[in-house]
Amino acid sequence: MSDTDEQQPETQSDDGIPQTLVGISFADIFRAQEFLSAATGLAAKGRLKLKDAVLVVKDADGKTHVKETVDPELGRTAMSGALWASLFGLVLGGPVGWAAGLAVGAGAGAVTAKVVDLGISDEWVGWFRQAVQPDTATVALLIEDLDRNALVEEAARFTGAELVYANLDDDTLDRIKTALEGQATESERPGFDV
Repeated sequence: MSDTDEQQPETQSDDGIPQTLVGISFADIFRAQEFLSAATGLAAKGRLKLKDAVLVVKDADGKTHVKETVDPELGRTAMSGALWASLFGLVLGGPVGWAAGLAVGAGAGAVTAKVVDLGISDEWVGWFRQAVQPDTATVALLIEDLDRNALVEEAARFTGAELVYANLDDDTLDRIKTALEGQATESERPGFDV
């Protein structure tokens, strides 16, 4: 894990559901994107619930670029806003009110998607910007309902990566670090049943 003098922000869920924040750094963006795809695959299999994912790329000069990958979708939020506002406009102003409500609602929904960040907080994104090393690409995942064994197994496929941060128990942290170092135990190595 990276040593920084900066205080780490808190990780909390507004609805009381325990959330896990994991940040893993890679030597290149292609491995980082592959890990992000693997995490998405684990989510599709029900092994975790992916609330948000952020890719932090820091170049050799220390300049960072951030890409949020899971956020409220503009199209879906705009469509929802447009639907509700147009129905309200139809009731109040007839066909003209419906058209005006449609336009206003779509705009309000799109703005809401941009302003409301339901995932990794800006404080955490800032922390990762400072903590990661130059010439790396770091994937930060905000997760619920995590199958810890599945995460350790997936980490074993990405030897050479570095665990930057995770709010997990010490045993799981050690297992992830060991897996990333390519030193998985016999029971953690994929095998074939004979």
